[in-house]
Amino acid sequence: MQLSFVNALLRPRAHLGLRASRTVNLSRRTVPKSCLTSEVTSSPLCNSWLYRRCYSVVAQRKPAVLHSLEPRFFSANAFHGAAQTSQLPVLAPPAVGRWLLFSSAMVFAVIVVGGVTRLTESGLSITEWKPITGIIPPMNVEDWSVEFEKYKATPEFKLLNHSITLDEFKNIFYMEWGHRVLGRLIGITFVVPLVYFGLRKKLTTSMPTRLTGMALLIGFQGFLGWYMVKSGLEESIMNTPGTVPRVSQYRLAAHLGTAVVLYAGMLGTGLAAIKDWRYARGGSWSGSSTMNWQNVLSNPVVKRFSRLSKGLSALVFLTALSGAFVAGLDAGLLYNEFPLMGGRLAPPMDELFSSAYAKNADGSDIWWRNIFENPTTVQFDHRVLAMTTYLSTCLLFAYSRRPAIRALLPPFARKSVTAAFAMANVQVLLGLATLLYLVPVPIAAAHQAGSIALLSTMVHLLVSLRRPGLAAQMWRKAGMQAKNSSL
Repeated sequence: MQLSFVNALLRPRAHLGLRASRTVNLSRRTVPKSCLTSEVTSSPLCNSWLYRRCYSVVAQRKPAVLHSLEPRFFSANAFHGAAQTSQLPVLAPPAVGRWLLFSSAMVFAVIVVGGVTRLTESGLSITEWKPITGIIPPMNVEDWSVEFEKYKATPEFKLLNHSITLDEFKNIFYMEWGHRVLGRLIGITFVVPLVYFGLRKKLTTSMPTRLTGMALLIGFQGFLGWYMVKSGLEESIMNTPGTVPRVSQYRLAAHLGTAVVLYAGMLGTGLAAIKDWRYARGGSWSGSSTMNWQNVLSNPVVKRFSRLSKGLSALVFLTALSGAFVAGLDAGLLYNEFPLMGGRLAPPMDELFSSAYAKNADGSDIWWRNIFENPTTVQFDHRVLAMTTYLSTCLLFAYSRRPAIRALLPPFARKSVTAAFAMANVQVLLGLATLLYLVPVPIAAAHQAGSIALLSTMVHLLVSLRRPGLAAQMWRKAGMQAKNSSL
């Protein structure tokens, strides 16, 4: 190992005039410290046997280039990894961050595809859950006939799509199949690199537990997705008068909520890993090379701004989750006007909290059942949450623009707030278009994607207001010490 390391140091370089035929003889004596220049002896690594052996070889063979070699090979920075990194914690490289950002992009895509699957009523076209063999679609006429016969036995076919043709069935089948295959690809592209980075010890101390939890959540998502689809295939739907074949809105919200949590976790962890690496390598913190993060984050005003940002992030998530109930109950097809609902700001109380949705004899469940099962109430709640989110975003943006606050926030935080404000405006317009035009698929899908994009800006805002990881702090400190010692 020592021989290869020394040979690597003396690898031929055109600008140093070294010839490829030169080899290193480790039988040479190391040069005494008394024979070294003051610049070399000032290095804390001068006592290293390997250091003085390398120096001896270069001094005897190419004295003219010794001065050129010193800063490149014999400085404290060059030997920083050998002398000090063994005492530092693992710092995730940029590849880990890029992998997590790619995984989050995949989850973003599957959320949008899932929304389109729901809007096109394709989710009940596949009546079985085959995690392994299900990745292969029907390959011939006989296979398609078998799948079509299975679909004909579902309540959706009997009540809604009894006149559907085989070609029309193929369209909805491929929509659901693509959604499931994309989910499987997410699992593979996340778990395989996770095992690789784990075995290569490229993850920081807190990452293995967190990322393993995400991997388990991906697996749970597959089960939860089937559990949701299964609710729309139950025969009890046929025995309930006036029931429309659809999946449970509770299971749909759980499926979407889990995906959003997974997305936010991947995105936040990936951004943090990349920013920590840059900071550890001497880069700026949150886009500022002059701000001290300890002073910024300890400021009471910034602390308050951070708490408000977290509260707004939770509100964005809650609003997106309420959208799942709107989609699950087709509540967007009611009251297609804004800002009024039936000519008034809010529907009548007896419509918002109808006794028809209560299942207990004493009516004790009338409140919560109407909130989650009454389409009118669900749409009203989504409107209130959406407008509250929009106004909160505007207020946070205005608060960040105040000169006293703006001077305290790092550049990336200011940009994130601006992006959140811009995305909130776009999201409101998409929501209004979805409502007024009776939920067209392209606009409704864009509206769902907009909610995730708005959440993304909030995640970036929170990452911009976080302190660097402990590993990044220690690496930066060690790098600065090595740099100062080499001067």
